[in-house]
Amino acid sequence: MRISRTRITAVVAATATVAAAVTTVLAGTASAAQGCRIDYQPNEWTGGFTANVRVSPGDTALSSWTVTWSYPGGQRITGGWNATVSQSGTTVTARNAAWNGSVPAGGSTEFGVQGTSTSGAGAPTGFTLNGVPCNGAPPPTTTPPPTTPPPTTPPPTTPPPTTPPPTTPPPTTPPPTTPPPTTPPPTTPPPAGCAGAVLCDGFESQTGTTPSGDWSVVNPDCSGTGRASVDTATTHSGSRSLRIDGAQGYCNHVFVRSTRDLSAVGTVRYGRIWLRHTTALPTQHVTIMAMTDAADGNKDLRMGGQNGALQWNRASDDATLPEQSPSGVALSVPLPTGRWTCLEFMVDGNQGQLRTWLDGTAVTGLTADGTPTHDIDGQWYNRTWRPRLTDLKLGWESYGEGADTLWYDDVALGASRIGC
Repeated sequence: MRISRTRITAVVAATATVAAAVTTVLAGTASAAQGCRIDYQPNEWTGGFTANVRVSPGDTALSSWTVTWSYPGGQRITGGWNATVSQSGTTVTARNAAWNGSVPAGGSTEFGVQGTSTSGAGAPTGFTLNGVPCNGAPPPTTTPPPTTPPPTTPPPTTPPPTTPPPTTPPPTTPPPTTPPPTTPPPTTPPPAGCAGAVLCDGFESQTGTTPSGDWSVVNPDCSGTGRASVDTATTHSGSRSLRIDGAQGYCNHVFVRSTRDLSAVGTVRYGRIWLRHTTALPTQHVTIMAMTDAADGNKDLRMGGQNGALQWNRASDDATLPEQSPSGVALSVPLPTGRWTCLEFMVDGNQGQLRTWLDGTAVTGLTADGTPTHDIDGQWYNRTWRPRLTDLKLGWESYGEGADTLWYDDVALGASRIGC
C-alpha cells in the first residue's frame, strides 16, 4: 500500500441533480443486426417496479441506440438511469446517454427504468433496437402484388342447390363447463431488497460475535488494533450488522471478506451497501471497501475518502477518482455521519468504466466514463484499465490520521443494478 499524497485543502460541494426528461436525440444512430437481444429484468412490488435492461446488438456495432417496447397496460414509467426514457400510451422509448451510445459488436450496455404498476400488469413485448425487432422476433414482411393477370373469361359458376342442406338443431342442454379454480396458482416473489443479486446478505445468519461462515476477518498486510464484530445494537434492518472499529495508523486496518464464490457476477459488477459511520472522513486517505483486481496484479480497487470527500483509489499506482485538486474534490461528496446511507457502484470490466451513487443520486466526481476529463478521471485513464474483480472486503484502513466506527448491512452484489 502507498502512503497518500500530502494534505490538500478540502473543498467539497455536494451537487447532484437527476434529469427527469431530456429531449435531445443523439445523431448518428447505427442500425441493429437481426440477432440483437434486449434483456428486461424486473424487480416488482405492489404498486411499483424497477427494471434493468441490457442492450446487446449482436454482430453489428452501434454508435448510438434507441430501444422501444410496449407494456400490455397498467405500467407507467416515472424515471430511469443511464438512458433518456419516455412513454407514450403503452409504448416506451429509451435513448442512450452521452457516454454509452457506442456498443461494440458482441458487446452490451445497460440502463434502468422505474415506474408504477397496477395489479396483474403483464410483461412487456415488442422489443426493438433502432427499429429492428429483437429477441428472435421476425422482421416485418410485405406481401408483393400478384404477378398473374386476371382472367379475361369469368370462371364457370355452380348453380345453388334446389334443396337446402339439412340443419342440425342446437342442443337443448348446454355443454358442461369447467369452473375456474378457487385457489390462484402459486407465484414466487422476487428476493426482498436484492433484485436477484448473486450476493445478498444482511448478516442475519451470523450466530456469534466474530464474523464467520460467508465472511472471514482479514488483515491484508499487518494486524494491529482494528476490530471486526457482529453487532445487534445498531442495524439497518433485521437484528444484526457488521461493525468495524477502525483505528488510526497504517497497521491497524481490518476487513471482513466475503467467502462466497462471486464468479457468477461477471465482468460488469453492481454493488449496493448500506453504511453508517460516526466520524467525518479525514483529510488523509482512508479505505472503507476494497476489491481484488486480478487484471491489475491482484492489487485492490479501493473505495474510501480523502480531503473529507469520497474517492476511489487504485492501489497499483495510487490513481484517484476524482483527481485530488480542489475542483476535483468539489465534484465528490462527503459521507454523512450518524445515519444509514445507501452506497451503490458499478464497475464495467469490459468498457473500463465506473459509476457511483449515494442515496440513489449519481456522484459526478466518482464517475469514470471512458473518456479522460481533467479534474475528474484524467489521472484514472493514464493507462488502459480493464478490471477483473474477484472478491469483496468491507472494513477500515488508515494510512496516517483517522479513526472511525462503521456499520455495514444489507450488502448485495449482482450483474444488474440492485437499487436502495
